[in-house]
Amino acid sequence: MRDGRVRRGLVGNLQARFAAADLAEPERRARAISLVVWATTIGAVLGPNIAAPAGRSVTGLGIPPAAGPFLWAAGIFLISAVVVAVLLRPDPLLTARALAPAEEQSPAGRSLRAGLAAVAASSRARLAVVTVAVAHTAMVSVMSMTPVDLAHHGAGIDLIGLVISGHIAGMYAFAPLMGRLADRLGRLSGIGLAVGLLACAVFLAGTAGSSHGQTALGLFVLGLGWSAGLVSGSALLTDSVPQPARAAAQGLSDLIMNASAGVGGAIAGLVVAQASYAWLNFTAACLLVPLAALALVTRGRRRARDVSVNG
Repeated sequence: MRDGRVRRGLVGNLQARFAAADLAEPERRARAISLVVWATTIGAVLGPNIAAPAGRSVTGLGIPPAAGPFLWAAGIFLISAVVVAVLLRPDPLLTARALAPAEEQSPAGRSLRAGLAAVAASSRARLAVVTVAVAHTAMVSVMSMTPVDLAHHGAGIDLIGLVISGHIAGMYAFAPLMGRLADRLGRLSGIGLAVGLLACAVFLAGTAGSSHGQTALGLFVLGLGWSAGLVSGSALLTDSVPQPARAAAQGLSDLIMNASAGVGGAIAGLVVAQASYAWLNFTAACLLVPLAALALVTRGRRRARDVSVNG
C-alpha cells in the first residue's frame, strides 16, 4: 500500500523539478533540478508519520479514519498552490521567455507540436527522454513487486516498510550529489552512472532469494540509479531543446515517463505471477541495454562533432 502511495506522489510532484531549471545557469542546471527532487525527501519522511494523526483528526466528524490523510493532503496541496501563486514572483518561466532572443518568443514555438519537433530534432533530447522513461519504468516495476517477494520469503510488514524506506532514501536524499556529478562530469556521464547503478541494483535484487539484506541493498541502489537517471536526463532535456519548446518537451517527457511506468508496473505483476521476481529483474536489466547503446552512440556523435569543429 505504501509503495502505491509513493507512485501516485511521483506522478504529481516531479514536474516541479523543471521550474528550478528555468533560470539556472547551464553549468548549475542539474544541481537546481536535484534540489527540488531532494526536497521531496521531507514529504516522503513526514507523510507516513502524519497518516495516523490525520485519521484520528476526522473521526469526530463522522468521517472514516482512512479518509483523513486524503483530506489533509488536499489542504496541504491548496496551501502549497497559494504559496507558489503569491510568492513565486517573478515567474521563472515567464522571465526566461522574456530573456530569450526575439525570434524565439513566438507563441507557436510553445505548442505540443513544437515540443515534439524539438525532441525529434535532437539526438540528445531523445536520449534524455529515453533515460527518464527507462529509469522510472525499471524503478517502479521492481519496487512495486519487492514487497510481494519479501513477503513470499517470510518478511514481516515492519521489515518490508524498512526496505521501502531505504529505497525512498536512495531516490531522494542523494539527489544533490547526482546533480553535482551531472554538472561536473557531464550529462552523459551521469546517464552512464545511472545505467551502472540500475544494472547493479537489479542484479542484487534479482539474485537475493531469501536474503532480505541483499534485497534491501538492491532497492537502495535502485533508488540511487533512478535519481541519477532522472536528474541527468532532465538536465540534458532542458539543455537540448530551444527555450520556447522546453515546457512542452518537458511535459511530453513526463507523459512518456509515467505512461511507461504504468505499463511496466502492470506487466511486472504478470511477470512475477507467471515466472518469478528474479525474471522481473532480468527484464528490467534488458531495458537498460538499448539505453546504454543509445548513450554510447550519442557520446560518439558528440565527440565526432567536437573533433570536426576543432579540427
